[in-house]
Amino acid sequence: MSSISRRTFVAAATTALSASRIMGANERLRIGVIGCGGMATEHMKKLVAMRDNDNVEVGSVCDLYDKRAQKASQLTSGKIVKRYQDILSDKSIDYVLIATPEHWHFPITMDAASAGKHIYCEKPMTHTVEQSKRVIAKVQAAGIKMQVGVQGMSDDSYEAAHRYIADGKLGKVVMAQIDYSRNEVEGIWNYEIDPDARPGENLDWKTWLGSAPKRPWDPDRFFRWRRYWDYSGGIATDLFIHRVTRIIKSLDLKFPERGVGTGGTFEFKQSPAEVPDTFNVMLDYPGGTTVVLISSLANDTPIEHVIRGHHATLTFTRTGFTIKPQKEFAKDFEDITYQKHGAENTELHHRNLQNAIRKNEALKCDVMLGYYGVVACNMGVESYRKRKYMAWDAGKERLVHA
Repeated sequence: MSSISRRTFVAAATTALSASRIMGANERLRIGVIGCGGMATEHMKKLVAMRDNDNVEVGSVCDLYDKRAQKASQLTSGKIVKRYQDILSDKSIDYVLIATPEHWHFPITMDAASAGKHIYCEKPMTHTVEQSKRVIAKVQAAGIKMQVGVQGMSDDSYEAAHRYIADGKLGKVVMAQIDYSRNEVEGIWNYEIDPDARPGENLDWKTWLGSAPKRPWDPDRFFRWRRYWDYSGGIATDLFIHRVTRIIKSLDLKFPERGVGTGGTFEFKQSPAEVPDTFNVMLDYPGGTTVVLISSLANDTPIEHVIRGHHATLTFTRTGFTIKPQKEFAKDFEDITYQKHGAENTELHHRNLQNAIRKNEALKCDVMLGYYGVVACNMGVESYRKRKYMAWDAGKERLVHA
């Protein structure tokens, strides 16, 4: 696929939208849930609470583990559907929530777009860069709305930060730093393994593997899939995707020129996990801005989330952000404090998609923003796994060795 620009995307999507079904402002939206694990359960709780005020309902649920599907149906009153394709063929379903492991995001998204369904897809948008390019082309052609589940984008701090930065309040931006750390006492993503799971009886292991390498039943891979490269990018795609998207939005970044990922399994050496428990990424963007992403799952001491400019520093806080000058430029500068609106909240993120469907409201995390996040995270992962400095081939839009 040739170079993808936001202008091209918006123009194509607007043209296609005119030919697609536009919801009435008061029309009920029916949702199909594909994947009913832990994250999906949090979504479904929000959607059930939104039922009356937002005029939405979960119409059907689907999971390859029967027990999860049954619990989801009890929670939402949605009909249990065995195959996600049957949700997509149901004309009464307006949009789908895709909350599967990462390696399934791409095929289900492509099928949903082909069926004309609007989409809320959990982050990251896709497992690979090439898949993201194909999703963008498909969404353009289908004229559907697709929200990527980086729900922090429903906090307006990053849109507001961009306005101040574009206005020159920081001077030349040279670096941004941000982290997402935890202290996992018993091992990374050490979710409970349900002893009731019986592949071939109440769980479809073969289908769950999908395009990933075929393997005998492994409950650790099924219940703790974020530990394994076949299904996840670990820290990068579970945690960093939230953080780097904030910086990308604030600085209006696109693709990094080069990057490096470092780290390793430093604490949980007895774990079967393939992904590291400590991971750091440095990305150099065109124009001279370095973005630093820091994480350990063995120590949760945070660092400040800051954007450093030659004239001033922007520091993100729980309530928004502050901008304070460097002392050399403080004479004619008044400190700025911004009080945020919105929040990192899945309810707000769903409501934004619903308003996009009904009223053509701009999405908080569309496929282009989703794409930029996938590229940033995959650059770090590829560098770490190959132990090589990675670069971005802008002409072919792909990762290459530097």
